[in-house]
Amino acid sequence: MEDFTSASRRALQFLHRQFGLGLWMVTRVEGDNWIVLSADDSHYGVKQGAVLKWSDSFCSRMVDGFGPKVAPDAALVAAYRDAPIGKLMTIGCYVGIPLNRADGGLFGTLCAIGPESQSPELEKQFPYIELIAELLSDILNAELKAVEATRHSERAFDAARTDFLTSLYNRRGWTGFLEQEEERCRHYGHPAAIISIDLDDLKQMNDRYGHKSGDELLNAAARAIASAVRTSDIVARTGGDEFAVLCVECDAPGAHEIEHRIRLALAERNINASLGMEMRAPAGDLCATAELADRAMYREKSAKKRDAVQQIRRMAAAHGKGIRPHIQPAVLNKSGSAASDGSVAAGT
Repeated sequence: MEDFTSASRRALQFLHRQFGLGLWMVTRVEGDNWIVLSADDSHYGVKQGAVLKWSDSFCSRMVDGFGPKVAPDAALVAAYRDAPIGKLMTIGCYVGIPLNRADGGLFGTLCAIGPESQSPELEKQFPYIELIAELLSDILNAELKAVEATRHSERAFDAARTDFLTSLYNRRGWTGFLEQEEERCRHYGHPAAIISIDLDDLKQMNDRYGHKSGDELLNAAARAIASAVRTSDIVARTGGDEFAVLCVECDAPGAHEIEHRIRLALAERNINASLGMEMRAPAGDLCATAELADRAMYREKSAKKRDAVQQIRRMAAAHGKGIRPHIQPAVLNKSGSAASDGSVAAGT
């Protein structure tokens, strides 16, 4: 069986030859992003990877039931005549069919537009176009099911990709998953997000209490983060005190919810951390997304440091004097020497 991308291209080429029109597309809908996964265009200059606004489109109105799936003369359909996309390009006719997931949810559309109106005969050809859309949906859903099976096998235990201390994925594992999921994002238009996490107190913990306590902090943080994400997400320890989460097939509201749960899980364990979250742009990539998430995290960490400095300055100003280190006065024992254990000297 052909993969979804190849099948889409062949289907669009066939439909363009058979029915003409200016542009045939297979699209993905994600929020208000209308992502062009494949295109066969002879008029409009639309290319694969283009991102249009879903709410402006004829397809959004068709899916919502405000317009027909075939409009030989789009100007005769009020919902299409008033659509903002018609102000950006000349659309005389329209064909659109939803591409649905196995659970019935909307994945995207198979659609076409042309600059001129068409004969009503176009409506008679619709069953053939609808059949192709159904076949593409079948190929898509078989492939998405196979992708899930592949993900499970990718995540099988591999010592080379596992952090020995926390049992999370290590930097090598993280990099590999970014590459694999980026390919799927490009292929299917999947949304994704990355959350970068940096522990604020690890160095102080190591310096004051020793590395064993630091390791306990890292393990507690790892458990907290893992408890807050979905089973489909990737959690890795990417550096000494740094963690990252790849939210797979996750939209912006879902990513914000996961970030919120991570913050709560860390706070419940009295773990101080700085976080940054970034959505993958439809025309971007996950490596760039990870860099942006890191920058967001460092901005939060820097803001915390600035706030701490300002608080100290306010306290010093309130006391009308500069900041001095607080030194515990030595307590003398009977012999006049300092008590080594800090206890109060015995009375006479």
